[in-house]
Amino acid sequence: MTLYVLRRFLNYAVLSLLATCLAYVLGSALLRPQDRFYGMNPRPPEESIIASLDALGANPDVPIIVRLWNWLVNLFTRFSLGTTIGGQDVMSEIAVRAGTSLRLLLIGSILGAILGVLIGVLGAVRQYRASDQITTYSSYLIFATPTFVVGVLLMIGATSFNNVLGTQVIRFTGEYTAGIDGFWPMLADRAVHLLLPTIALVLVSAASFSRYQRSMMLDVLGADYIRTARAKGLPRTKALFRHGVRIALIPMSTFFAYSFGTLIAGSAMLEIVFSWRGMGQFQLQAVTQQDINAVAGSTLFVAILVLISSTLSEILYATLDPRVRS
Repeated sequence: MTLYVLRRFLNYAVLSLLATCLAYVLGSALLRPQDRFYGMNPRPPEESIIASLDALGANPDVPIIVRLWNWLVNLFTRFSLGTTIGGQDVMSEIAVRAGTSLRLLLIGSILGAILGVLIGVLGAVRQYRASDQITTYSSYLIFATPTFVVGVLLMIGATSFNNVLGTQVIRFTGEYTAGIDGFWPMLADRAVHLLLPTIALVLVSAASFSRYQRSMMLDVLGADYIRTARAKGLPRTKALFRHGVRIALIPMSTFFAYSFGTLIAGSAMLEIVFSWRGMGQFQLQAVTQQDINAVAGSTLFVAILVLISSTLSEILYATLDPRVRS
């Protein structure tokens, strides 16, 4: 199993590096950071502009392949992603913002996956009943709604709830409220600010997981080994959860890895909606400011997250299905 996971990890690592290189090449080809300097009033001297572009590794007169090579050399020798167009170190910016995004991503993805699997299993077991119909239509409605729209709707609901109570119980702007002292009051305040964006991610994630899990579970319900277990006297509930759910979970491990990438995109918009200073805001600023290094660095961050989630899904896959370990 160790060799199997290691091989998969190396494959994902190569793909992550290729994705980052492609992002750098596309950013270098399409973005024009020199326009930022040309648009200044008064305009800096040409020598100063060229020196700034050389420091950023964004001089358009230098071939893109040469700039990419220099960027990769700095990455692997000095663990540097360069500087942003504003002069900040990209690695430091990502390190500061990553915790904010990961706190939201991990909680939302894990809770959403667990809730979606449970809903999918119950929907398959109670196929076409009222509960299954309600969860089916609700899942399709949520799945068809953009993540940031779900966040805005939750904000509207929280505002109405606060108005009814006459006090601001649910706070949702920013990561925390300034001026709060003490460990427990600060922890409670951060949990309140985390509530709405987490609910939005959980709803969107659970909607997709429940549909996929329900489909997998329906295929399992008619399998021969379920009928054999029932014929041997095992109760229906035990047969389903002991044999059926485990088999139905195998494809879900792969689905989790691929859905994690779309979840990252959804959380980026949520961070902007809820005014969180995370990677979502950083990625948007990188594009609007035509910052090549920031675009490549944020792409590398997302690629590493997908790499980790894919490796974990492979471990889960090998645990559930021993046949793939060889």
